[in-house]
Amino acid sequence: MEFNSYIDHTLLTPDATEQQIDRVVKEAIDNNFHTVMVNPYWVTKIHKRLASTPVKTACVIGFPLGANTTATKVFEATDAIQNGADELDMVMNIGEMKAGHFDKVSQDIQAVVDTCHKAGKLIKVIIETCLLTDDEISKAASIVAKTGADFVKTSTGFSTAGATTSAVRIMADATRGTGTAVKASGGIHSPEEAQAMIDAGATRLGVSHSLAVIRKD
Repeated sequence: MEFNSYIDHTLLTPDATEQQIDRVVKEAIDNNFHTVMVNPYWVTKIHKRLASTPVKTACVIGFPLGANTTATKVFEATDAIQNGADELDMVMNIGEMKAGHFDKVSQDIQAVVDTCHKAGKLIKVIIETCLLTDDEISKAASIVAKTGADFVKTSTGFSTAGATTSAVRIMADATRGTGTAVKASGGIHSPEEAQAMIDAGATRLGVSHSLAVIRKD
């Protein structure tokens, strides 16, 4: 199976240099990946590079902890959109999810979803599955779907673990028929791992080892 169109080609490390960003952009263009996913600082630069290509510009919001205020997340999203972002991946308020304050979790997500959709942009919500129980994963995915977000996403890649097929299955079950899709991200290093995530229900993959996944490393 060709995975190129599934891949958000990702570079989110804090020490990423301009040269490394340029390399990731070139790899995405050369291999027709779905997006280049970067931190907000780099959005203007990569948007200019990708403007004449089919590859989309994507960035993270409230990353990696999700503990920013809602107003901060909305500002980040607005700024990223103004700078050229086509897709945004926000981190939900994980602490409030763990506390069972589901209304607060939903309100936080909804504000960013509304901001993105008003601008015609796609929004994914990271729930950080490694910090949640199976029941919490299902509940969080349901909350995300009810806000109308385009995707619910497993992981930041900066916590205790990345995506698992079991978490993806739970998310796919919780969002089936809602219009919200599933993105698996974190720890995908091979075509076999990518295929397992797709088989479990993911329709988008966040990958920093993309060339290994498509066997071009």
